[in-house]
Amino acid sequence: MKLSECNIGFAITGSFCTFDKIKSQIKVLVDKGANVIPIFSSNVQSLDTRFGTAKAFVEEVKEITNNEGICTIPQAEPIGPNKLLDVLVIAPCTGNTIAKLSNGITDTPVLMAAKAHLRNNRPLVIAVSSNDALGVNFQNIGKLMIMKNIYFVPFGQDNYKTKPNSMVARLPLIPETIESAMNGIQLQPILL
Repeated sequence: MKLSECNIGFAITGSFCTFDKIKSQIKVLVDKGANVIPIFSSNVQSLDTRFGTAKAFVEEVKEITNNEGICTIPQAEPIGPNKLLDVLVIAPCTGNTIAKLSNGITDTPVLMAAKAHLRNNRPLVIAVSSNDALGVNFQNIGKLMIMKNIYFVPFGQDNYKTKPNSMVARLPLIPETIESAMNGIQLQPILL
């Protein structure tokens, strides 16, 4: 399946420092002809940070995708029974979201979207962005790596000197990871 034929859910969680890079990757997918449906975590929708306001970010993503997006748990639940998505991407995927996902917790729109989507045996692509990826969250990443239908955007340490436990996905690899995941293959090497 080509990206131009895909309905891609693009779920965004609160690694606010990556938001500019995330917008450019969403634009790449849209430019390739994909129908991108944004899914916003509660924090993304409500927290203003030094990187910008929540309202401005959400509006920019809606404008790029030309889709209103999914903002609540009830809006996310029909993804499963209605088979709305060909692939779901969580980018950035925070350590908090990774921990909850690996333990079956569905208390945000993003996590409900993931649960609903996975029931259809379709690919879920995770783009790690966590200051604790090599800390206590390492076990959660490991749990997800062995789960069926879960794929990772290749990732690595982003600042080993001052943040030795921090890891971030190489976001420009999102389109290639999606294409690979839709063929049931984990893009390699996974650790960069």
